[in-house]
Amino acid sequence: MREAVIVEAVRTPVGRRNGALSNTHPVELLATTLQELFARTGVDAGLVEDHITGCVSQVGEQALNIARNAWIAAGLPDTVPATTVDRQCGSSQQALHFAAQAVLSGAQDLVVASGVESMSRLGMGSSIATGGFPFTESMQRRYDGNLVPQGISSELIAARWDLSREQVDEIGFRSQQRAQAAWTEGRFEREVFPVKVSNGETKLFEMDEGLRETSLQKLASLKPAFYSEDAAARFPGIRWVTTAANSSQISDGAAAVMVTTPEKAKELGLKPRARFHSFAVAADDPVLMLTAVIPATRKALDRAGLKLNDIDVVEINEAFATVLLAWKADLGADDRWFDANVNPNGGAIALGHPLGASGARLMTTLLHEMERRGARYGLQTMCEGGGMSNATILERLS
Repeated sequence: MREAVIVEAVRTPVGRRNGALSNTHPVELLATTLQELFARTGVDAGLVEDHITGCVSQVGEQALNIARNAWIAAGLPDTVPATTVDRQCGSSQQALHFAAQAVLSGAQDLVVASGVESMSRLGMGSSIATGGFPFTESMQRRYDGNLVPQGISSELIAARWDLSREQVDEIGFRSQQRAQAAWTEGRFEREVFPVKVSNGETKLFEMDEGLRETSLQKLASLKPAFYSEDAAARFPGIRWVTTAANSSQISDGAAAVMVTTPEKAKELGLKPRARFHSFAVAADDPVLMLTAVIPATRKALDRAGLKLNDIDVVEINEAFATVLLAWKADLGADDRWFDANVNPNGGAIALGHPLGASGARLMTTLLHEMERRGARYGLQTMCEGGGMSNATILERLS
């Protein structure tokens, strides 16, 4: 039976909104990432059979198939096709699933999956800024007019799972502490490559930009980020616990992963580092919106024949702290296992969440952390707009 394996995974440092990467065109940001991927592998890019990119705001500078545009901008062979996909925040995790599926099916032997987003240059909601509204009356009627923004969904989750402000702030603080420790101890050095940026002067951007020195006392002083009188009236059970410090950051970044077969890797002189053991997609209530990580994780575990405590490392996207805590509660993860294995190097609260890039960024981080620990199994999952989720289980290859 064919296998799909990862032979290389790289990412840029993640830039904060209007930060170091804000003057870099997203096409050039992804092009630079692709160049780094091929520099590390030494592979003839003409052998790649497809390039699949995740990107959410496919307008303006990110329009007209950024996967193809970045490939050409990188100076890579124009005989290689490319396509751009949108599964909201999970777009580049879905790109990885498509790449693995192509390899597993025998349709292709060598595929690059990537992700990119410049939220400084194309903010959230850019895709509908040109006019029109995607939620029709029939959609709204189905959910009694309660299709709400993600921040309100986070508050609804907090109410449903009885989550306190202290609990979600602790997740935010944990993310910052762990990301700081990871950089201090050099855990990101292999996965991150420096990007040349020009903000008045040319310099190398080398480190994730969203890290903050903070305390639980500072976090407790912040006001709720998504309070509105309308939402308070519609949902009187909301506790208003979600703040900027326990939510993901608006960010810029890119990542790329090379997927192939063990046989092709050997032919190319590359080492298979991990194989796609199982993966799944799931959907859930689009009002709660962020909870599909729960059924997606269960589906991936069931297909793998594994239990949660068989997993050695988890990367779950920290869109909001509430998502992690609901996932933990519903899957019955005990405190000790969660503390040791879930987002050990921090997550999007500290590192940032460049929408379309985050799936490939998480996969890159997961792979390198599995290798650092000598772990066998790793799980990645992330919530997505519209109430969806991807989940992927990797098995490290020695």
